[in-house]
Amino acid sequence: MSIIFKYLIWILLLISAKLAGQDSWTLDACVAYALENNLQLKDYSFNTNSNEETYRQSIRKLLPTVTGSGNYVINFGRSTDPFTNDVVTTDFFSNRYTLEGSVDLFRGFQKMNNIKATKLLYKATQEENLQQRYLLAFRVMQAFYDIRFFKGLVAISKEQMTVSQSNYDLVAKQIELGLKAGADLYEAESLLLTDKLNLTQSKNQLAAAKLQLIQEMNLEGTSEIEVQDGLNHTMEPENSPNVQSDSIYAKAKEFMPMLKAQELRVKAAKKQLAIERGSLHPSLSLFSGISTGYFETTRDSLGVTVPFRDQFRDNTSQFIGVSLSVPISNGWAARSRIKQQKIEKLRAENNLKVQEQLVYQTIQQLVQEYQSLEVEREQSAQKVQAQELAFTIAQKRYEKGLINALELFTAKNLFASAQNENLQVRLRSEINQSTLEFYRGLPVFDIE
Repeated sequence: MSIIFKYLIWILLLISAKLAGQDSWTLDACVAYALENNLQLKDYSFNTNSNEETYRQSIRKLLPTVTGSGNYVINFGRSTDPFTNDVVTTDFFSNRYTLEGSVDLFRGFQKMNNIKATKLLYKATQEENLQQRYLLAFRVMQAFYDIRFFKGLVAISKEQMTVSQSNYDLVAKQIELGLKAGADLYEAESLLLTDKLNLTQSKNQLAAAKLQLIQEMNLEGTSEIEVQDGLNHTMEPENSPNVQSDSIYAKAKEFMPMLKAQELRVKAAKKQLAIERGSLHPSLSLFSGISTGYFETTRDSLGVTVPFRDQFRDNTSQFIGVSLSVPISNGWAARSRIKQQKIEKLRAENNLKVQEQLVYQTIQQLVQEYQSLEVEREQSAQKVQAQELAFTIAQKRYEKGLINALELFTAKNLFASAQNENLQVRLRSEINQSTLEFYRGLPVFDIE
C-alpha cells in the first residue's frame, strides 16, 4: 500500500513540475501556440484550401465530359409512333437511353490559361497565408514585450513604494522622538499613497497586456500568463551589422510573402486576360455517343410486343461528330470583358508597386528608429545612473533634514522616470532589431 502511495505522489509531483514549467512562456512558445490555435489564421488556411481545389478542378476540366440520360414516356390519344413514325391513336409507353461524351479540341487556349491562372492564385493565397502567420507572430511579440515592459514598470513602482514606506516610517519615528512636527507625516503619507496608486495602475496595465497576449494566442481557460524575463538582444552598436535601407529592402524583396503574393497575382491577371482574349477564337469539340430504346408499339410478325432485352440490343445506334462554334456577335460583351480584365491587370501591377513602396518605407522607418534607439539606449543608461546618484544624495539629505519631502519626491520621480525610459528604450530596441532581422531574411520566428 505504501508503494502505491509513493507512486501516486511521484506522479503528482511530475505533473506539478510539468505544469510549473508551462507557466513561464518563452516568445517562441507563445508564437507557436498562437499559430496553432488562432481562429482567424485558420480562416486563411481554409481560403488556401479552397484555391487549391479550384486549381485542381481547372486541371480536371481537360477531361472529356460524359453524360447519361434516360426517359420514360406515356403517350395518350393521337400521337406518332417513335419507332415507325406512323400515326396511332392507342395509348403506349416508350423508354430511351443515351450515353454521350464530348471533349474540347480547341477553345482559344482558355483552359490551359485557366490552369496557369488558378495555380498562380493558389500560390498567391499560400504566400498570403504565410504573411498572416508572420503578422500574427509580430502581434504576439508586441504583446509579449508589452508584458515585459509593464512587469518592469511594476518592479520600479514597488521600489519607489518601498522607499516611500521607509521614509514614512522614518518620519513617524522622528515625530515620536520630537525631531519633526506632525505635519511632516502628512507629506510622507501623501507620497506613499501616490506611489501605491502608481503601483496599482502599473498592475492594471500589466493585466491588460496579459489579456491581450492571451487573446492573440487564443489561450482558453485562463486569465493569467507568465512570460520569461530578460532581453535576448545584447548587441552593441559597434558590433551591429551594417544597417542600410537599400540592402535590407533588396533582401526583403526575395522572400517577403506579401510581395511574392502580389507578384503572383500580377501574373495571374495576365493569364486571365489571355483567357478573355481566347473567347474571341472559334472553338472546336469532338463528341460521340450511343443510344437505344424500348417501344411498346414495336411488335413481331405475330403482333406480340418485342421483349425489352431484344429491343435494347436491336435499337442500339452510335454517333460521332465534331462541333465548330464561331463567335460573331454577342453585343460586344467579349470585348468589354477584355477591357475590364486589362484594367484588373493594371490594378494588380499598381498594387504591387504600392506594396513595394510600403515595405521600403517601413524599412526606412525601422533603420531610422534603429539609429535613434542606439543613441537613446546609451544616453538613457547614463541618465539612470545620474538620477540614481541624485536620488541617493537627496535621500541622505532628507534623512538629515536638509531638504523637504517635496524635493525628495521630485528627485525620486526623476529617478523612476529615468528607469521607465531606459526600460522602454531597451525593449523598443529589441523589437526593432528583431524586425530588422526579419526583413534581412533571418529566422526570427519558427513559422514553418
